[in-house]
Amino acid sequence: MLLSACGGQPTADVAAIPEGAEVKDLYIVDCLLPGQVRQLGNTTYMTPRRPVQTTAQDCRIRGGEYVAYDRANYKTALKVWLPAAEEGDAEAQNTVGEIFEQGLGTEPNFEVAALWYQRAAEQGHKGAQFNLGTLYEMGKGVPQDKQTALNWYRAAWGITDDSLVYRSDAQKALIAQAEMYTERQEQAVAAVTASATAAAVQAAEEKARLERELEDARASGSRQPLPTAVAATGAPAASGAAPAAQAPALREDLATPEPVNLQGKNFGRYYALVIGNGDYTYLDKLATSVSDAQRVGEVLRNRYGFQVKMVTNGDDASLLRALNQMNSELTPEDNLLIYYTGWGNRRESGNYEVGYWLPVNSEPPPDDTYWVPTSQISSHLARLPAKRIMVVADSSFAGLLADNPAFLLASSAAQLNSEAYVSLRFPNRARLLMTSGKDCPLPATDNARSSVFADAFIEVLQSNDAVLTAPALYLDMIEKLESRQPELAPEFKAIKRAGDEVGDFFFVALPS
Repeated sequence: MLLSACGGQPTADVAAIPEGAEVKDLYIVDCLLPGQVRQLGNTTYMTPRRPVQTTAQDCRIRGGEYVAYDRANYKTALKVWLPAAEEGDAEAQNTVGEIFEQGLGTEPNFEVAALWYQRAAEQGHKGAQFNLGTLYEMGKGVPQDKQTALNWYRAAWGITDDSLVYRSDAQKALIAQAEMYTERQEQAVAAVTASATAAAVQAAEEKARLERELEDARASGSRQPLPTAVAATGAPAASGAAPAAQAPALREDLATPEPVNLQGKNFGRYYALVIGNGDYTYLDKLATSVSDAQRVGEVLRNRYGFQVKMVTNGDDASLLRALNQMNSELTPEDNLLIYYTGWGNRRESGNYEVGYWLPVNSEPPPDDTYWVPTSQISSHLARLPAKRIMVVADSSFAGLLADNPAFLLASSAAQLNSEAYVSLRFPNRARLLMTSGKDCPLPATDNARSSVFADAFIEVLQSNDAVLTAPALYLDMIEKLESRQPELAPEFKAIKRAGDEVGDFFFVALPS
C-alpha cells in the first residue's frame, strides 16, 4: 500500500497521471506538443511545435501528437524530432543521433548518428559530446580513435587545454593518466594489427610455395610424396587432423530527505526506488528477491539517508506508476537509485539486444504482454529531472549502453574515490547501470535466501564511511564476486538516450 507521498513540488508543465490510467498510458513516447500563442507588441504569433519525451497520458492531456509505443519506429520518432534538429536545436540533434544509433526497428546507422552528434557537440551539448566520444572509442561510424574520444569526454567535463592550467595537480595527473592509457591502447592495437598482417603475409607466401611444389611434382610425374595439405587458413594442416567444426505492493518512507553536504559540496537529496519481485504467478518463484530488496532498502535508509520507496511483488502497472511518480518528487539537484531484483529477459533484434524486466503478472515466453521493456526504463530516466540516477539490477538489462570512461581516468578504487576524481565528475548529470548480467538473482552458496550479488552490494556499502563513487563500488564488488561466484559477469555501463553527461553517482555515508 502507499503509506505516504511527499517530497518536491510537481513540475509545472507535467500533468498528473490519473489513478485509473492504464499501463499504456504510463509508457514514454516521442510527443509533438502544439505551438504556443505569443504576443510581441501588437503582433500575435504561434511558436513552432515542440518535441518532448513524456508519458502517453501526459501527451494527450497537453494536446500533443504521438505514435503508440508498440508501433513506434525510427521513422515515427524522426517525424517528431527532425524538424527541430534541422532548425539547430542541440537537444533535438542529439536525440536524432540516438535514434540513428539505436536503430529503433531497423539497422543502426552509426555514420549518420555521428554527424548529428557532431552538430550538437559543437554547440556544447554535453550528452552529445559523450555520445560522440563513445563512437570514436568503439570505432562505429567514425575511425576508431581513443585520443579523439578522450578529447570529447574532456569537453563534456568542461576541461579545455586552457582550463587545464587552472586545475589541481591531482586532476592534471588523472587527465595525463587517461591520455597515456589511450596512447598505450592505440600502440597495442597497432602492434597486434601489424603482427596479424605479418602472419597473414607469411602464411600466404608459404601456401604459394607449397602450391608451386605441388605443380612441379605433377608436371614432372614424380612419385615423391606430395606436400602436406594446406588448410583453409593458409597454415599446414596437422597429419590425420579431423575437419574443423563449423564454427504489489508499494511502501514509502514518510520523511523527506535532507540535502547532503560534505567537503564543501552539496550532493543534493537522495531517493531510492527498490523493486523486489519473487512471488510470480506463472513463472518460477524467486526465494531471494523480496528479502534482498528489504535488506538493500535498510542499508540505503540507515547508512546513507535515502528516502526509500519499496515495491514488492509488483505487476507491470505498479512498477511503471512508481517510476513515473518520481517525476513529481525529484528536483534537478537530486539523486535517485533504482534497485531491481527479479526475473529479466534479453532477446536479439538484428544487431540490437532488447531487454525486459518481468513483473509478477508476467507470463512465460514468448508471451511478453505484461513484460516491461528496459528501453522504457531508460526513457523514464531521460524524463526524470534528477542530476544523478543509477540503476542496479540483480537481473538483466539491455538497451543503448556504452562503456563508462571512468576507467580511463583511474584504475583503482582509491583513485576513483579521490577528491580530484570526485571534483572532476561532480558537476555533470549521470545515468549509470550496474547489472549482475544474469536473468535472475543467483542464491549465495551459504544462504539460499540471499543473492550473492546483493550480498556483495550491501557489504561494500556497509564498509564505506566517506564518499564512494559508482565505479569504485563496482571494482570492490568484482573483487568479492570473483571468489564467490566466478561465472557471474557484472557489467558497469552508461545508459545512452537517458541523459548521461559523463557524470558519476556518489554514495555519501552518514556520520557514525
